[in-house]
Amino acid sequence: MYLKKRDVSDCHVLYDYLIDPAVYPYVRHKAASYDEFVFLTKQTMEAEERGEIISRTITDEWGAPIGTINLFDIDNKAGFLGTWIGKPFFGKGYNKVAKESFFEELFYHCEIQTVFMCIRKENIRSLQAAKKLPYCTLANEIRSDIYAQLNQSADVYDLFQIEKDHYYFHMVRMQQEEFEIHEVKEA
Repeated sequence: MYLKKRDVSDCHVLYDYLIDPAVYPYVRHKAASYDEFVFLTKQTMEAEERGEIISRTITDEWGAPIGTINLFDIDNKAGFLGTWIGKPFFGKGYNKVAKESFFEELFYHCEIQTVFMCIRKENIRSLQAAKKLPYCTLANEIRSDIYAQLNQSADVYDLFQIEKDHYYFHMVRMQQEEFEIHEVKEA
């Protein structure tokens, strides 16, 4: 699994995954037709060139597109994460690996400091995935201004945040644990 820059040539495969009822309601930029999806993809690529968004295609082990991961509304070294993966790939670990690869790029190559995730309270799958990330914090109270803005009309979203420092310290801790396990095996 790896991430690659968005490419219009991936639209046919991605559109078929996008329109699945298990995926479509949770996608930020919905497309009612294949042509509209191609148009939105081109707009996304242009917005990335302007520095407004960072968008990648998630691929499987063989390089086939299976979803997208994006950082929207970039402002003041922060942005909102949007991820979707095709239903055939649910529950196989792609989401976690894609996020970690994307965070690596955002935090160490794009100078992003904070990644926000607003997740519909009804989207149990995404809420559970966010809670499994040890460097992710529920931010409804600590970022109450953003939380209130997201839920102006109704209490629809939970807000999570990932800070570069939390992510960095988690990765250092994981590397230390791997080193210690390796040391024990060699002893």
